[in-house]
Amino acid sequence: MTPAGARGEAALRLHHVQLSCPPGGEGLARRFWAEGLGLAEVEKPPALRPRGGAWFRSHDGGGAIVAEIHVGVEDPFVSARRAHPALLLADLAALEATGARLETLGFEVDHRERHTFAGYERLHVRDGHGTRVELLAEAAARH
Repeated sequence: MTPAGARGEAALRLHHVQLSCPPGGEGLARRFWAEGLGLAEVEKPPALRPRGGAWFRSHDGGGAIVAEIHVGVEDPFVSARRAHPALLLADLAALEATGARLETLGFEVDHRERHTFAGYERLHVRDGHGTRVELLAEAAARH
């Protein structure tokens, strides 16, 4: 397999991940994505506002967008049980703090697969609508 760019093609970057919530589920989405994970809610384009939902963004220290989650309204709604976004946190302290904050907000955090992905420590949580979200950080070097 030839890497992107080796054939003169532009490398791909992920723009956003689209997740779903039931009608009226935006408040719970805000609680999870903004209050729990610290993403900033951003205004949707005017043409898309009537559809409902909410958009969230995270920036790096220089202001560049590093993650964007779009939560759209789906009716009938079915949560994604296995498919999921995986968000990389700055370090293990951030992973611990985020997991604790989500638990304080009432979200169930699953630590069972903490050491099952080489090079990372991780945890899983379900947003308020049942969608699985993976949070991970690079594992500390072991000497």
